[in-house]
Amino acid sequence: MYKIPMAEYIDKGVRWMEATFGNGMDAFSEGFGKFIRGFEHILQIIPWWVLILIFAVITFKVKGWKLSLGTILGLLLIYNLQLWSAFLSSLVLVIISAVICILIGIPLGIASGRNNTFHRIISPILDLMQTLPSFVYLIPALLFFGIGKVPAVFATVIFAMPPAIRLTDLGIRQVPVDLMEVGQAFGSTPRQLLWKIQLPVALPTVMSGINQTIMLSLSMVVIASMIGASGLGGGVLEAISQLKIGMGFEYGIAVVILAIILDRITQSIGSSLRTENK
Repeated sequence: MYKIPMAEYIDKGVRWMEATFGNGMDAFSEGFGKFIRGFEHILQIIPWWVLILIFAVITFKVKGWKLSLGTILGLLLIYNLQLWSAFLSSLVLVIISAVICILIGIPLGIASGRNNTFHRIISPILDLMQTLPSFVYLIPALLFFGIGKVPAVFATVIFAMPPAIRLTDLGIRQVPVDLMEVGQAFGSTPRQLLWKIQLPVALPTVMSGINQTIMLSLSMVVIASMIGASGLGGGVLEAISQLKIGMGFEYGIAVVILAIILDRITQSIGSSLRTENK
């Protein structure tokens, strides 16, 4: 039976890209890697108690004293377990990956929500991105950018971007038709309709997409420790490879605390936006 040489074609394409754009990718990887290390260095030199206070203030503003107290206790536990440096490393990767996903995903979601042709084109691509196993993204990331934080960010962005695009698309499409007609009746341009009607109404749904993107970014950052991303994921990987159950539990608890804090912050912002729109 004839087998379609899909793997061979893909390998040839990857080798061509590496030969053609290899130098540019190396330069980009070096520059972006310096940016990541610089951002991480800034957080590392800030006193730990100041960062905990900043998180406490943010959580108090968006949710209240209960979440703020839980955040303080959780971060104090991470510091006590001597995982603060790994925590900051993972936090930096999550923030950078999520910001890139948002900067790329939301404009694509807006374009998809406002253009049916583009929606039909991008939907199967998003299906593919969401159904491929997360480990698959590590292969091209490792090949193009080597080992370290840059390929981890690359793989995380590809893995975590679909929710930002899909829910932005959904939010734009769910804007009531009568609101659009009112805006058009008053002579609003397409740009004005977008910024003054569609985006404000769709913002709670967009925030749900951002929430999912952040959670997926965190999960992928842990997996990306396999290609040298370090952080909390590196500790989990080391614990698995050496069967250190206690160590794995400590790092796992730190990951859970970070996930809960980021999830509650973004969920609370989204809930506030929904309340304002009603």
